[in-house]
Amino acid sequence: MARRQQDDDLLMEDELAAAFLDEGDMPQDDAPAPVEAEEEDWAEDDLVPGQLAVDVYETKEKLYVKARTAGVNKNDLDVSISDNTVTVRGTLSSGDEIEAENYYLQECYWGEFSRSIALPVPVKEDEVEAILKDGVLTISFTKVKQDTVKKITVK
Repeated sequence: MARRQQDDDLLMEDELAAAFLDEGDMPQDDAPAPVEAEEEDWAEDDLVPGQLAVDVYETKEKLYVKARTAGVNKNDLDVSISDNTVTVRGTLSSGDEIEAENYYLQECYWGEFSRSIALPVPVKEDEVEAILKDGVLTISFTKVKQDTVKKITVK
């Protein structure tokens, strides 16, 4: 529904632009003008690791961090925790070593990724479990039980 509204807005923008252009300024056909891509000089050392998208949620007893890691071998994953911050690092390989001469579309990220998340509640760092199943990494933490509010006597 939102997509349709956006398309309608774009159509209205085109009609508005057409109202202010002379016929000589209008494109002769509906085909978009070719866009020339700038050739970027990327060195592999300059690339920033991709950032892993995560979901963080809790139940009464546990805190969970879930991430889509389809295509990542569990041996290529490094999960660590320190000072209530969990870090997930890994490498996503395309599985082939073909040197492409020209890309027509490149949307998939291949290479190293990393994500550090400050956990929103205290957890027991020695009670952590990480499971990779069907391309989803699920890390579960046992939460530290918070005592009820303790009244402090002022002297």
